[in-house]
Amino acid sequence: MPAQPTVEELVAKYDQERPMSRLSPRLSTAVSAVCAALSLFSLYAVFFPLERGPQFTVTIFLAVALPLCFLTYRTDVRIGPGVVDWVLAAAALAVCVYPLLDFDGFLERRQLPTAWDTAAGLVMLLLVLEACRRTTGWVLPVLCVGFLLYASYGGLLPYEWPLAHSGFDADAILANLFMGSDGFYGVPLNVAATYIVLFTIFGAVLDLSGAGAFFIELSFAAFRGSRSAAGRTVTAAGFLMGTVSGSGTATAVSLGSVAWPVLRRAGYTKEKGGGVLAAAGIGAILSPPTLGSAAFVIAEYLKESYLTVLLYATVPTVLYYLGIILAVEIDARKNVTTTVEVERRSPLKLLARFGYHFLSLFLIIGFMAAGLPPFKAVVYATGVQFLLSFLDPAHRLTPRRLFEALAQGSRSVLPVIATCAAAGIIVSVVTQTGLGLNLATIIVESAGAFGDDPTVTLVLTALFAAVSVTVLGLAVPVTASFIISAVIIAPAMTTLGVTAPEAYMFIFYYAVLSEVTPPTALAATAAAAITGGSPMQTMWETFRYSLPAFLVPFAFVLTDNGAHLLGQGSFTDVVWVTAVSALAVAALAAATGGWLLGPCTRLERGLCAVSALLLLYLKPLSLLIGSVLLATALGLHLLRGRRARAHTVLDAR
Repeated sequence: MPAQPTVEELVAKYDQERPMSRLSPRLSTAVSAVCAALSLFSLYAVFFPLERGPQFTVTIFLAVALPLCFLTYRTDVRIGPGVVDWVLAAAALAVCVYPLLDFDGFLERRQLPTAWDTAAGLVMLLLVLEACRRTTGWVLPVLCVGFLLYASYGGLLPYEWPLAHSGFDADAILANLFMGSDGFYGVPLNVAATYIVLFTIFGAVLDLSGAGAFFIELSFAAFRGSRSAAGRTVTAAGFLMGTVSGSGTATAVSLGSVAWPVLRRAGYTKEKGGGVLAAAGIGAILSPPTLGSAAFVIAEYLKESYLTVLLYATVPTVLYYLGIILAVEIDARKNVTTTVEVERRSPLKLLARFGYHFLSLFLIIGFMAAGLPPFKAVVYATGVQFLLSFLDPAHRLTPRRLFEALAQGSRSVLPVIATCAAAGIIVSVVTQTGLGLNLATIIVESAGAFGDDPTVTLVLTALFAAVSVTVLGLAVPVTASFIISAVIIAPAMTTLGVTAPEAYMFIFYYAVLSEVTPPTALAATAAAAITGGSPMQTMWETFRYSLPAFLVPFAFVLTDNGAHLLGQGSFTDVVWVTAVSALAVAALAAATGGWLLGPCTRLERGLCAVSALLLLYLKPLSLLIGSVLLATALGLHLLRGRRARAHTVLDAR
């Protein structure tokens, strides 16, 4: 019988944004030392910015990170890098250091690059594509090559075609990639090297100081004595664990290794248990205060504070977990699960002893609310968490453990670095050729072909965007999926009057949800590996648990009131829209679970489903009709239950 794979092996296999490496002890120590030094450099740059500006800092960061990608990520299982890997690492170091040798002159030559600049740009392009292939697979590099071919040969398209452009030669394309502000060193990589790495360091410090274990234990202690306790525990733990990992797949696997035995004892099938784990885990990317890597890109694109993006995510996150909780409760009432007693401590005692782990999370938000930029806020919070670790002798951050945290922080961000550098290729081509605006026009005109009604056009555009982002997300990591969609699809939505925050958050949520979407839902597949269930059936169970999250984003973009779901507007507006949306989520849970106060008929489920859609439309008439339909479903359900009880009494007599 084969050995059960470890958590690390499952994360490496199924998480698109984490490195998979098997290094010899000596090389592993050396790589860890370089990663720790890179983390220290990132922390230093927060308080002592380099005089030559952010791009100089990012160039140094890539000069360290890109070679590490070739040493720490292989496509075979042999321990340690081979000769080719060392050659590629050396080439990456050389080509990344090249701009630093004469940085001012390098920037001044953007319009007239030398032959050396072009050659270095070509080598950099090949290395970035190979690093991306190693860390995320073939799809994103192939997409990049497709865009490069379009930039080179798009000038051969008939002039009247909407995608035609004037065409660019290889020198112009490489100069824009290597020396411009939209290519390798553009916004995505800048965000990864400044924001994301600092939050991964924070997550590593939080985890190694015992916060992850505390969050799971607290979740188990908080729910007791009910049939739905196991499902509630997993949902709560998924939310709390998300503050540590920020990765849906990693959260699902880490949580599953602890919680699956409890779910199994509670009566969950392998597929339902995997569905709960994956749905709860994917919420890690949606949950404040860390969110996923793409959230930092949103803040940079919008030129808004990260705190504002956290505000955007708050209500949708509440609705997401509400949907899971309701589905769990329905499962319990349908006698799918049973009560399970587990050995646990008092939640109040746990909070009194280890509740300080929440402090650093609240401090991040508090510091940003006080006006500090997010990179300083997270560094201060990391320092606080470091000091708090000494309250727990078993998890205090000794010099060795602190070294591990610093190394883990940079090492876990390496695939994100490769992804962001590769995504910069697509951003560069879209900007250089004007492809984004051309595609936006095509999307809007295609949606408008079904009628002149602006509402119909907007609905169809939103549907097209949702499908496109989801399909793209099936093949590439969340961060890359968001970046590509943001430059291509978002302009189509903003053309129709959708605001930039609404469009970006819509795309963000669908990029995240691609991880639980069949047929390649990685979080669900990883959870199935833990439970031993069927991957495809686990995907569909995950889809059922997370279904409300697929519909709520439409409320962002279809009506003006949808903006209140992103925290925009008065407090009263946000509250009433949240309440209505929560009612819609409840109606949808009843429809998918087939349960109100008891089993539902098909008619009652259909009424609940239509009611949920109308309530999420958030317009007065749709709210009225949706409320009436939901009341009708509930009334029919109660009447049928009363008749059933009356027949039972008569039969008993």
